[in-house]
Amino acid sequence: MYQLEREQVLNSPAQEIWDFLANPVNLNQLTPPDLQFEILSRLPQRMYNGLMIHYSIGIPVFGRRLWLTEIKHIEEGRSFVDEQRRGPYRFWYHYHAVKALAEDQTRMIDSVNYQLPFGLLGSLVHEIQVKKMLNDIFDYRSRKLTEIFS
Repeated sequence: MYQLEREQVLNSPAQEIWDFLANPVNLNQLTPPDLQFEILSRLPQRMYNGLMIHYSIGIPVFGRRLWLTEIKHIEEGRSFVDEQRRGPYRFWYHYHAVKALAEDQTRMIDSVNYQLPFGLLGSLVHEIQVKKMLNDIFDYRSRKLTEIFS
């Protein structure tokens, strides 16, 4: 099992950031264009517990992959989880949290626990490609959030 942890401070109120994250359509803005991310589901304006989101993503070397995510454990205004139901990982559990630090300053936390398929081969692919790819994705996400909430 692998873990990726990210924290960043954004200069906007927690409610404003929560409202952005709670709209699943905004996921497009936080995903690097080279992943050719495409939401295949019809989405509501606001996430809810049990929401299933079906999308496809282009993974370098591996091609296009379908991914089905369930939104769960929503604590309104504070946190939620997206958990892979079907997709490229053996296991994917992404915890998102926002915490007000001051009136116009918010800490955003991402914690991802994941596992690749294929045992030892999966471990090798993680070291060669997946680890860097995920860091690049979350670096992009951080830059975009800073742009949006500056």
